[in-house]
Amino acid sequence: MGKGSVIIYITIAVLLLLLISQSPSNKAGKRHGHRRLKLRSNFTFDQHIHHEHERIPFDPLVAKIERHREDKEWEKQYIDTHHPELHHEHAPGEESQPEWEDFMDAEDYLNDEDKFNVTDRLVLLFPKIDVDPSDGFVSEHELTEWNLEQSRKEVLHRTEREMEVHDKNHDGFVSFSEYEPPSWVRNSDNSSFGYDMGWWKEDHFNASDVDGDGLLNITEFNDFLHPADTSNPNLLNWLCKEEIRERDSDKDGKVNFKEFFHGLFDLVRNYDEESHDSSHHSEDSQESPAKKLFTELDKDGDGYLSDAELLPIIGKLHPSERYYAKQQADYIIQQADADKDGGLTLKEMIDSPYVFYSAIFNEDDEDYEYHDEFR
Repeated sequence: MGKGSVIIYITIAVLLLLLISQSPSNKAGKRHGHRRLKLRSNFTFDQHIHHEHERIPFDPLVAKIERHREDKEWEKQYIDTHHPELHHEHAPGEESQPEWEDFMDAEDYLNDEDKFNVTDRLVLLFPKIDVDPSDGFVSEHELTEWNLEQSRKEVLHRTEREMEVHDKNHDGFVSFSEYEPPSWVRNSDNSSFGYDMGWWKEDHFNASDVDGDGLLNITEFNDFLHPADTSNPNLLNWLCKEEIRERDSDKDGKVNFKEFFHGLFDLVRNYDEESHDSSHHSEDSQESPAKKLFTELDKDGDGYLSDAELLPIIGKLHPSERYYAKQQADYIIQQADADKDGGLTLKEMIDSPYVFYSAIFNEDDEDYEYHDEFR
């Protein structure tokens, strides 16, 4: 970034802070009580459980605090799940090890305006987001790229944590014999959801093993755990085969139109039309576009979809982190873009801090218009 751009950002920030300091809400007798915030976590121990996509953290500093808290919870639940015999035992010297909360309680840190101030954080982060181009205006593309970068860091962190669990000999790789399937696989019978558990494990593992050495490095293991974000063609083909296995109710190895219509078409429509509500569409009205798409995918015209023919829509059946990053960027801009010009200025971001820091605002806090504890 040029020196001129830096001067412009500093000047804008100083002016905004001066304006905020003169705000009527800051005058004597008008200040709100200092509310205690609550840092919410998206942590679930079994990352293979299918659930709503996790919120992408906006601020790397808040994300770091969340990771510390999640890691502590992960360590506790890992011991409870894998080593219940140690549940009531203490490691030597454990009492002398400081807890995270002993030196930085998350809520206390976030409530301490000398340590964490939302306005200051937005002033600092704005030029890091506004890079393509650096023009004092955060576009949907720039915010999507920022969200995607934060999301990938979160995903990789969780993968590294999972690697600790499965890498039994601590050589930096996971072998097929070392890998333990997630609990939702272990606790299911082989017919659940059409899965054959042995097939699922071996084919999934081998498809993730790019170099074919029988071991998954951190990149391959990350793809193994998050195949929707891979560029590995073998793993994408595995995803397609998996969809065929799940949707193939008559077990003929292919998907006919009925199986496509009642299992896959809504996923494609919901991807293409995020506001689509299938309850507002009759089955008859949906059948025509479904047949059109089915015919486009059915390249050999045999009336069935093979795994290879599903490949063009696999990204819509399994949305990537980029999809969710854009979805979150669109929502943020919709909420904070006061002049509705399609992007965000620094002032608009400062005026709507709760949109960016929803994880630290108390859910019971009804006053989102002005939060002077952050000024």
